[in-house]
Amino acid sequence: MAAIIRQAEEDLPEPAAARKLARLQIHYLERNRSKMLYKTFRSAGYFIGSGVVEAGCKVVVGQRLKQSGMLWSRKGAEHLLAVRCALLSGWFADFWKAYAQSGQALAFAA
Repeated sequence: MAAIIRQAEEDLPEPAAARKLARLQIHYLERNRSKMLYKTFRSAGYFIGSGVVEAGCKVVVGQRLKQSGMLWSRKGAEHLLAVRCALLSGWFADFWKAYAQSGQALAFAA
């Protein structure tokens, strides 16, 4: 990654507008370098694409909140999704204990 950034800095375009845009892109690469270790992530068994996240959203959100005739307020949807995520991840008991102690459980019940 360092070699790519160095090469990009050496080959900046001449026109001012293009140079400014190129520098923005270079800064993006520098700021996010630690998030782009794809070979390391893959060898550790991590997914690097968005497909797994998108499928998870479809299951968690779509199957519960987007059914026919459903209408949710933002607050209601957030509460329901918190509970649904806790149930689906197997962490409901811990979640509910912390949630009840926080005082939010009373607001959720209202």
